[in-house]
Amino acid sequence: MANSGSTAGEPEPAPRAPRPGAGSEPPLDATTWSGALIVMGVVGLSIFLVQVVNATQHYRLNRFGLQPREIRGLWGVLTAPLLHQSYGQMLSDTVPLVAIGWLLLLSGLRTWLTVTAVVIVVGGFATWLVARHGLIVGAGGVVFGWLGYLLARAYFSRKVRWIAAAVVVLFFFGTLLSNLLPSEHVSWESHLCGFLAGILAGAALHPRNPRKRGTDPARRVGDASTSG
Repeated sequence: MANSGSTAGEPEPAPRAPRPGAGSEPPLDATTWSGALIVMGVVGLSIFLVQVVNATQHYRLNRFGLQPREIRGLWGVLTAPLLHQSYGQMLSDTVPLVAIGWLLLLSGLRTWLTVTAVVIVVGGFATWLVARHGLIVGAGGVVFGWLGYLLARAYFSRKVRWIAAAVVVLFFFGTLLSNLLPSEHVSWESHLCGFLAGILAGAALHPRNPRKRGTDPARRVGDASTSG
């Protein structure tokens, strides 16, 4: 008589391993509308938390701000965007930072990181070289750097969707451009240097391919081969 089931002594079959990703939440995509908003929300929250700590310590952390042409103030190229001298300045910087950064992040995480690095390093170092003596803190340079990049991208690429993005930015934040003009009340040098660094990033990432005047070269070659 045949035995049913497994034979005594035989090992039980191993349970089937779950497929990778089955039943798990999808990873955060920073280039979606919601994902970009979450990332920029974390950035804004980080700046707010630094501000709270700085304020409770009577703004002693501001000694790590950017000090033009002072070696000890060179670290401020990296740290100044996180520091502010008041809650008012922090709010005036953070609102456009989150909004413009969100729009930029929709273009891709690599683009966002590249442009941010260029703006912070190149714009910050240029500010260190040319700004007036004093202490510079605030994320305004980053805001203007991102703004400059979005405008430069629209100009150099001539793509409809990026021109539309630039128009939207100008509609909501065009009045910020007045802060590029010399003023005693704001660090306009950091704004201008960040803005120019953003334009530089736009020109580097989206070089324009100018079309030569006259007949297309390929067509001229074809005409030459058939003539005679």
